[in-house]
Amino acid sequence: MKNEDKDQVCILGMGYVGLTLAVVMAECGYNVTGIEINLETCDSLQEGTAHFYEVGLNSRLARQLKLGNLCFTRDYRSDLVRRCTIFVLTVGTPLGDDGQPRMDMVQRATTQVAESMPDGSLVILRSTVKLGTSRSIVKPILDDSKKNYMLAYCPERTIEGKALEELRYLPQVVGGLASDHAWRATQLFQRVTPTTIRVSSLEAAELVKLLDNSYRDLFFSFGNEVSLLCEAAGLDGIEVITAANTGYERTNIARPGLVGGPCLEKDPHILAVSTLQYGFTPKLITTGRALNEDLPNQIIRLIDQDMQSTPIAPDAKIAVCGLAFKGRPETDDLRGTPVKYLIKSLRERHPNCRLVGQDFAVKEAGIRSLGLEPASLEDAFAGSQLVLIANNNAKYQWVDTDKLFASMAQPGLVFDIWNVLQTNHDLVQPGVRYTRLGSSTAWRSK
Repeated sequence: MKNEDKDQVCILGMGYVGLTLAVVMAECGYNVTGIEINLETCDSLQEGTAHFYEVGLNSRLARQLKLGNLCFTRDYRSDLVRRCTIFVLTVGTPLGDDGQPRMDMVQRATTQVAESMPDGSLVILRSTVKLGTSRSIVKPILDDSKKNYMLAYCPERTIEGKALEELRYLPQVVGGLASDHAWRATQLFQRVTPTTIRVSSLEAAELVKLLDNSYRDLFFSFGNEVSLLCEAAGLDGIEVITAANTGYERTNIARPGLVGGPCLEKDPHILAVSTLQYGFTPKLITTGRALNEDLPNQIIRLIDQDMQSTPIAPDAKIAVCGLAFKGRPETDDLRGTPVKYLIKSLRERHPNCRLVGQDFAVKEAGIRSLGLEPASLEDAFAGSQLVLIANNNAKYQWVDTDKLFASMAQPGLVFDIWNVLQTNHDLVQPGVRYTRLGSSTAWRSK
């Protein structure tokens, strides 16, 4: 049973953002009710099993359920929800087919809150939204309820794989409809994290979230452009980037690699759409996103170029290893993974090939959802003419490359997009070439 003396918090949306926040807030002394409309997911959560991978999440979830600090429901009209006075919206805001951010889930969740909340409730929007959404979409819906309320925007800024840890120390940015609204939201998060940062408006807080992810996307795009530049010049991109960064604090170029995920693939687009209403188009941000989106095509071009003299056989086996959108911290999240574009291009070029997939965290069902045949790492390499290492999971650093390369079909190619395999470039198995993004002309075993 819940302790009625504790603050009652309702979090709408038990995706990655909502569930990790729910567990941490329960650990911090709040009574938390999570709303999850998917029946299977809700049942799983009530049994203490999360529907995604995060280190330590299941044990911490089960503990809070046992203590009675956390529960889940599909019904926003339930007594559990109506007892709450704090509502946090963490629902998704994906891009639609037209490239515009979808706000329908935010609208629906806000409507549910407006119906269920008592007078004087605090409503916090935590989803990534187009600039002005809190004021232009959320506020009018809450106004129509004729109830008194407070409204704040407090962006989620954790990274997958470290959310439970980062929620306890990352500064929490708070913007309110009025100063007392921001103050109440600040008090809420002061129990969670030692540092809160008050900004002057809802819009300022919304923009912080969009800028955080757009900056990271742009940062990665610069490293990718450097790698393509080095590729064109026949230079070792990793060597150049490492030399430029080492001991020189004014330079910090990202290592090249595929960029995607549920945030970076869409937030720069949301930011660009947001600024149109002010007559401004961000050039750097949109160019960086376009470069990252085109990188899978550039990789396929480099592979085709590398294998001109020894083309891939029509019925060849091709392995794609590292399918989650990132490998560090390890995750099983396939949302926004740029690997799907690699797979699409491979299928178009080699329609009769056998495509297999391997990932250390993604389950077989997830691998099959990408149209790949699941395989262990050893099985993925065995008999393959082409192997792509598509994310930077640290476990690839510890594999026996000599054994794996020797099991491949010949002539074979290993394209290490992230430069994560630990291998001697000059001693690769005869008949197998090893290349890496940004250095494929510089590092070739003949």
